[in-house]
Amino acid sequence: MALKYIVTKNAPAPPIPDLFAQGVRAGPFLWTQGTLGALPDGTMVEGTVQDRARQVIKNLEAVLAAEDMTLKDVVKATIYCTDFDKNFPLVNQQVWKEMMPEPRPTRMSMGVAQLPLNTDVEMEFVCYKP
Repeated sequence: MALKYIVTKNAPAPPIPDLFAQGVRAGPFLWTQGTLGALPDGTMVEGTVQDRARQVIKNLEAVLAAEDMTLKDVVKATIYCTDFDKNFPLVNQQVWKEMMPEPRPTRMSMGVAQLPLNTDVEMEFVCYKP
């Protein structure tokens, strides 16, 4: 089975384009890279952690759409938050429940000391579509 490396202009470019893809498709599975709350031009979204988390999901949606997938095809998500006790409840209750369709995928969430570009939230998805 050949791997397909996904890059779309509808999401921020990988930090080092010749080393990373926004996603990798292997048969019915798609793995996304860790994605931040930046606009497709690379400008970080200002405002709240919820604003950036919404943008993260929009960016991941764009990567999925490049492979004719949607958020309904997400089977596993990983969420990284700085200041976990403060930020994770906001992401969970105000963004995850709002944007992710039911039945929601399995998920692992973790608090971290620092994220790239000093942001406060990052996510990655595993998707499946036969």
